[in-house]
Amino acid sequence: MRDRALYWRRIKALTLLLLLLWFGVTFGVSFYAREWDFYFFGWPFGFWVAAQGAIVVYGLLIAFYAWAANRLDDLHGVSEPPDIHEPRRH
Repeated sequence: MRDRALYWRRIKALTLLLLLLWFGVTFGVSFYAREWDFYFFGWPFGFWVAAQGAIVVYGLLIAFYAWAANRLDDLHGVSEPPDIHEPRRH
C-alpha cells in the first residue's frame, strides 16, 4: 500500500510541475510579451509566442508527460500488460 501512495504522490507532483509550466507559458510569457520588444525568427516575440511557440511547448509538455508517466508506471509495477491482439514488434 505504501508503494501505491508513493506512486500517486509522484504522478501528482509531475502533473503539478507540468501544469505550472503550462500556466507560465500560457499566461506569464504571453502577458509580458509586449514588454519583450525584440524579433524572433523575423516576427515580434509576442506574436511568435501566441502563434507558434506556445503550441510547440504544449506538444512537448504532452510528450514529456506520457514518457515520464510510463516510466513511473514501469518503476512501480502498474503498467498495463501488452494487448494480446497487437502484432508483435521485432
